[in-house]
Amino acid sequence: MKDIMGLMKQAQAMQQKLQDAQAELDTLEVDGTAGGGVVTVKVTGKGSLKSINIDPSLMNPDEKEILEDLIVAAMNDARGKAERITQERMESLTKGLPLPPGLKLF
Repeated sequence: MKDIMGLMKQAQAMQQKLQDAQAELDTLEVDGTAGGGVVTVKVTGKGSLKSINIDPSLMNPDEKEILEDLIVAAMNDARGKAERITQERMESLTKGLPLPPGLKLF
């Protein structure tokens, strides 16, 4: 019975840590860039877009498609960074726990 109580306490502590980590991801901001920095975006750790910065040199109507591609590339860069940070945080939280492979807690 003692083992079950200890396991319940561990589960409650883990749940609190996960809630804290999710709240932290809401406030975490990650930058993504494309085109050597002519387009930058800022997203939260959960991938929500916060801002876009476009170098004025790209404000040419003839280069609309290039600009669109750079925005997509910058978003993908930022999202990838946010996912890596999330994964690193999760690994540090769940270190030592016998979780099945591929289990996503976020």
